Amino acid sequence: MDVNEFDYQLPEELIAQDPIEDRSSSRLLILDKKTGKVQHTIFRNILSELREGDCLVINNTRVLPARLYGVKEETGAMIEVLLLKRREDNIWETLVKPGKKAKIGTVLDFGGLMKGTVVDIVEEGNRLIQFSYEGIFEEILDQLGEMPLPPYITHHLEDKERYQTVYAKHNGSAAAPTAGLHFTKELLEAIRAKGVRIAEVTLHVGLGTFRPVKVEQVENHHMHSEFYMVDEETAEIINETKRQGGRIIAVGTTSCRTLESASDENGVLQPGSGWTDIFIYPGYQFRMVEALITNFHLPKSTLMMLVSALAGRDHIMDAYEEAVKERYRFFSFGDAMFIR
Repeated sequence: MDVNEFDYQLPEELIAQDPIEDRSSSRLLILDKKTGKVQHTIFRNILSELREGDCLVINNTRVLPARLYGVKEETGAMIEVLLLKRREDNIWETLVKPGKKAKIGTVLDFGGLMKGTVVDIVEEGNRLIQFSYEGIFEEILDQLGEMPLPPYITHHLEDKERYQTVYAKHNGSAAAPTAGLHFTKELLEAIRAKGVRIAEVTLHVGLGTFRPVKVEQVENHHMHSEFYMVDEETAEIINETKRQGGRIIAVGTTSCRTLESASDENGVLQPGSGWTDIFIYPGYQFRMVEALITNFHLPKSTLMMLVSALAGRDHIMDAYEEAVKERYRFFSFGDAMFIR
């Protein structure tokens, strides 16, 4: 399958640079995956699309302010460090710019509050940095760090919380599960009041989400791995919903990938945690997810392939063409799509 089959033309001005004031007033394109029919509405009207007995599955990961700026102790040169993955003993896998100035043994100072020593260089040139500090790492990070916004967002984000969902709990993501940014606490309460269950999973989103697919054939792409957790209560809620004939509706591709990773061959969700590198593209048979709330994704991305697997490539490409024509806002701070 050729990667170019998932390409489309997007005017640059349709890339959303800022979050809108009211999260739930973004636009919503509803796509019927069987017929390809499209409807246009406002996100808060998702309420009328949900049915009593459905289960909405949200990803409660919280984005770390993972972009740090430090200086080399030897020379005073400025270094940018992006935290990617926590290892043991205060060691993090990081992306460093400029990498050539961060040789093994390099010591970096971060505002006098923390130091980091480059202890190894791993695949793709990523650096392993061991941090030393006094106090609580997350509190220091909150003082020093900036939100790791995607490269296509050039505006400064005034309020860090606007790149978090209202239900974010567990620190660990390098990027937000952006489909969840449209929900307010009030909308979630209205959804519960309608008899829709809300179940929480955790998947810590890695920067691999934004990495372009560099191979020509989809099947040759190597997917990045991300850490997920499904607790027993969540598994019980979701499995019971399925037994009773309710729909399992994933909020975002991260929730979708978690559910599909943790489901066995009989379509039963298993509690547990681990790393997943599941790659979902057309031809994939879904075990758990029946409907999906998602944002509009980058051309030729693995996320375009995932939504195409659920709704059919032709339906997705037609819907994207319609969204461009109707001047929807795209990507992380953009509008949403409901594939039903």
